[in-house]
Amino acid sequence: MLTEIQSIRQDFLQDLETAALSADLEALKVKYLGKKGPVQSLMQALKTVLPEQRPEFGKHINDLKEELTASLEEKRQALIEHEETKQLDQEKIDVTLPGRRRHLGRKHIVTQELDKMIDILVGMGFSVQYGPDIETDYYNFEALNFPPDHPARDMQDTFYIAPNVLLRTHTSNIQARIMEQCKPPIRIIAPGKAYRNETISARSHVFFHQVETLYINQGVTFADLLSTMHEFLGALFQKDIETRFRPSYFPFVEPGMEVDIRCLNCSGQGCSLCKHSGWLEVAGAGMVHPEVLKNGGIDPEVYSGYAWGMGVERLIMLKYGIHDIRLFTENDWRFLEQFPAV
Repeated sequence: MLTEIQSIRQDFLQDLETAALSADLEALKVKYLGKKGPVQSLMQALKTVLPEQRPEFGKHINDLKEELTASLEEKRQALIEHEETKQLDQEKIDVTLPGRRRHLGRKHIVTQELDKMIDILVGMGFSVQYGPDIETDYYNFEALNFPPDHPARDMQDTFYIAPNVLLRTHTSNIQARIMEQCKPPIRIIAPGKAYRNETISARSHVFFHQVETLYINQGVTFADLLSTMHEFLGALFQKDIETRFRPSYFPFVEPGMEVDIRCLNCSGQGCSLCKHSGWLEVAGAGMVHPEVLKNGGIDPEVYSGYAWGMGVERLIMLKYGIHDIRLFTENDWRFLEQFPAV
């Protein structure tokens, strides 16, 4: 048996010498120390040895087992150290090389300008409220006086998640929620994203940002709407802005209008940004429809109000002369670094 033990030891050392990977060591462990390995066979053969010789041979077998286990662990540590040394050699730093410039992080231009808009409107007495991006049909459409057959409810315009659950198409979905929770006077803004199933182009995208404004109180008039909007635009652009108001239909306001700003990129002469019209639409607005007030639990005979929603990207395009709304979402550093960090 001693000769067999010595033979196993020699075979193991030869195999260990050629092992170059951790997987090789694991295979050797199974080969020599596993249930079907030679060491285990020696333990089984111990039963055939004379009783008085069993302690001596048992000790030799245990010594072999411990020797093989220790050799495997030693080789394992040697392989680990070799890999670490190799990795360190590959990761050596050449201090003579010029350093890499690290760019300071900054807010995205849309976030910067949206923060400015919020600050302006909060300074004018509005509080900030946020509505959910995933909305029910009721708050997005029905409570805002959209009839069941209105085109905006169609799958061509709206991203539906379930039959009555959708991605909100405007930040106006906050209106009914606020009216249900608060009594007039109500003076809030609702900034956030909106989603519409539209063809992506230089002027429109499937998602964009809006700032919704809602003011409800006794005696609110159309003049209040116009003066508030004029003051907001002047503060945002830091100069007098020429605006144009066109009558338009929106289910949740009556009367309703669309708001255009004379194109600052071409001074109204006509360019690709304004489709050569000299004007760019930036908002929809009007007096809150009596049915919307009723849906929110407010008596339209006592209270009136106005609401408007402005497209944030459209305003930024006008302010900085940006010709393509898709640039805001392409994450192109050459475009983003043009705007100063705040």
